[in-house]
Amino acid sequence: MSRANGTFDIESWEPHTFDEREGATLGRVHLTKTFHGDLEGTSTTDILTAMAQVEGSAAYVGFERFTGSVQGRKGSFVLHHTATGSGGEQTMSWTILPDSGTGELLGIKGGGQIVVEEGVHSYYLDYELG
Repeated sequence: MSRANGTFDIESWEPHTFDEREGATLGRVHLTKTFHGDLEGTSTTDILTAMAQVEGSAAYVGFERFTGSVQGRKGSFVLHHTATGSGGEQTMSWTILPDSGTGELLGIKGGGQIVVEEGVHSYYLDYELG
């Protein structure tokens, strides 16, 4: 298993609320990112969000299509996101959708995490190429 590390910038964030009731607000966000480090490229992401009435208590799920290179190998793949946060604690993980790799990333599989510290988004992705 290999590990890719780096950072990413969020280039656009387009939120849309579709259910705003007591308990939680539900929404959808379309965003674009630029990756730096072992992943070099761009992505488009769509997430479904749930924001509780207590600040910082939230969750999201989503899918992201990455296009670029992983440690020099070019292609694309899809990531499945899962995240929750409460009381200042956050967990954000992603897994590669099986059989979604293209080009030199055909057969890629694995998963990793996103970490946000002081406004900087970093990642790691543990992966194998089939």
